[in-house]
Amino acid sequence: MASRRRAREYALQALYTADLTEQTVPAALAALWEGLIDGEGIDDSRPAESEEIEFAQRLAHGADAKREDIDALIEECSTNWRLPRMPVVDRNILRLAAYELMECTDIPANVSVNEAIELAKKYGTKESRAFVNGIVDRMGRKLDRLESRRK
Repeated sequence: MASRRRAREYALQALYTADLTEQTVPAALAALWEGLIDGEGIDDSRPAESEEIEFAQRLAHGADAKREDIDALIEECSTNWRLPRMPVVDRNILRLAAYELMECTDIPANVSVNEAIELAKKYGTKESRAFVNGIVDRMGRKLDRLESRRK
């Protein structure tokens, strides 16, 4: 059964790799798929399904194509944190979440927020969850995808 969470993990791996190695996102995705075919990569016993690959590519390519707008949104919604100072994992989780909130109206905003938090818990530091949650929440409200808490 295809998993969007697993696809998000693949997209995060590609964005992270591209960010660290300064290679293109398409090259990072190609290396990821090649590694998965060779039996490397995420510790799962089953191979990536076509729906997972398609969704991962949609997210990674989309986040890459909109990176300038996404990075501006992240910086606007982060307090006292410039993008280059953020941990690489957190920065790329935020990029994925921002892309989903900005461009993927077929995905409920609360799902995008929750999935970003889950990625932060799994791949980030112990501070990542709260850090990502705060910024993604602000982005969702700024984009009018999440309701304001003030009533």
